[in-house]
Amino acid sequence: MHLPMGNEFLDVKKKIQFYCSYQERSHKEVVVKLKLMNVSKERIEIIVANLIKNDFLNETRFAISFARGKFRIKKWGKIKIMNKLKSNNISSWNITEAIKELDDDEYLETFNLLFIKFWNKYKNDEINYCKKKVYDLLHYRGWESQLIYESINKKIYSL
Repeated sequence: MHLPMGNEFLDVKKKIQFYCSYQERSHKEVVVKLKLMNVSKERIEIIVANLIKNDFLNETRFAISFARGKFRIKKWGKIKIMNKLKSNNISSWNITEAIKELDDDEYLETFNLLFIKFWNKYKNDEINYCKKKVYDLLHYRGWESQLIYESINKKIYSL
């Protein structure tokens, strides 16, 4: 379908290209932004296709960038990262690729630093309260339950 390309359409196209070049965006974020700009469904499809064609929009690149950023900056675990990517309608394949990009050694090192930080914060409290607080804080950030339980058990048996 061919739609007329007036000045208003070209302005929207330029704005959304800048929006995508400023930081990686998901397709969902771009569609929401275009809807907020009152762009019709037909034009949204044209603009999104153009953004993909001209490499302003790339779901794999977005997923990898998102995963790295949330892990390194916010110290999120894989579970929270995967859930947030799913909520952005990212494909399972791209989620898997993004998670593969996280370095295993750096991942465990970050987990261990967080675990120690939270353990030290509550270690003087009653042991069950300490275990629950540490578990809850790490679980909320998306760290795997098995990893948390193993670390708690190692800590308790080393006391």
